[in-house]
Amino acid sequence: MTPRLTANFWVRAYLNRLRLANIPAYVLAKGDPSAGAVLVKLATRDGRAQLFQRVFDPMTDRRRWIELAAGAEDEIDARIGRDRARDRDLWVIEVEDRHGRHLLDEPGLDE
Repeated sequence: MTPRLTANFWVRAYLNRLRLANIPAYVLAKGDPSAGAVLVKLATRDGRAQLFQRVFDPMTDRRRWIELAAGAEDEIDARIGRDRARDRDLWVIEVEDRHGRHLLDEPGLDE
């Protein structure tokens, strides 16, 4: 079994990868440093956004990113607020890119 990265380590590595690709991103909410779940909000700077979360896929025995929601940015922000109210250990990362790049489909970001 592959050891899991801490949430804090994964977030730092993800932000660095985005920075290297010249994609603005920042932490909206810090969760549990070791085991908090991570939500990624992709804001395309046109009033729209998408929300992603990493889930375990029992078919492949791996983790993968799924889109939880897409729509008006204020609706996505409201969803994030509700999720954070239920889970204070939740990390929230906001990525801002007009072209819709989030890099979550790149190798290494599913673990």
